Amino acid sequence: MTVTRRTILGGAFAFAFAASGSVFAAKPLVMGFSQVGAESEWRSANTASIKDAAKQAGVTLKFADAQQKQENQVKAIRSFIAQRVDVIAFSPVVETGWETVLREAKAARIPVILTDRAVKVADKSLYVTLIGSDFVEEGRRAGKWLADYAAKSNKPVLNVVELQGTVGSAPALDRKAGFEEAIKGNAKLKVIRTQTGEFTRAKGKEVMEAFLKAHGKDINVLYAHNDDMAIGAIQAIEEAGLKPGKDIIIVSIDGVKGAFQAMIAGKLNVSVECSPLLGPQLMQAAQDVVAGKPVAPRIVTEERVFPAEVAAKELPNRKY
Repeated sequence: MTVTRRTILGGAFAFAFAASGSVFAAKPLVMGFSQVGAESEWRSANTASIKDAAKQAGVTLKFADAQQKQENQVKAIRSFIAQRVDVIAFSPVVETGWETVLREAKAARIPVILTDRAVKVADKSLYVTLIGSDFVEEGRRAGKWLADYAAKSNKPVLNVVELQGTVGSAPALDRKAGFEEAIKGNAKLKVIRTQTGEFTRAKGKEVMEAFLKAHGKDINVLYAHNDDMAIGAIQAIEEAGLKPGKDIIIVSIDGVKGAFQAMIAGKLNVSVECSPLLGPQLMQAAQDVVAGKPVAPRIVTEERVFPAEVAAKELPNRKY
């Protein structure tokens, strides 16, 4: 073994020390990170958290923006492999299609950490850990809040439209599944339309306009997979002459400042938290992996549900 390379011992990633290992003391850990893009307030806060945490931890960060394209992420990961970084981390645009490039990283003996989103691979040893939220639970929490609301409503049935996230992405798939699980068999809740808004404000507005043209005042509830789409939809609802938060109940996910401001204004009813502040956990996991310390295969962030009535009190505490 050589003193200039990191290697794998017994399936765990560890330093290959020579003598006392002090030869590595002055060499900062190098991380290659591929981000989905900058499609939302949440994503921008996530990027800022990772960059700030890397600086604080003394980690050299090689950052690549995929602009919501999987092919860009694959190119970035291959570039990181070629540069022989110590750790690769990325937030995958979609769940599938990663087997080949992750095998290349494993062959190069470079550990991979997933942040925020999962991948579907036959060989789970292709990555060390996934750090982030439980998206299914977020969907469940959104559905449970709505089920509780429906139970108190005088209307016999509430018609729900759903703005989904990026097609094929883990949060879109899981938030839909969790929501459906929570409202399954509820006779008072009926999903009448579901379509992707691509996690962006502009697309959320565009799709909500189409929903309103097709269904008009028959829509009672909007479930949005993120706050940015909900905020775009709020604009469409207002332009249609309706009152968001009153004529159409709005349930969304993320917990960004914009959602809290919308709740305070009475235009959004609840936001389920999904924290983007994963930077410190990522840097700690990367350092542990490279040092050969055990790392849990799943690291879940702690999150809450924020209904409109607590928004004014909580807004000053929001960091994103």
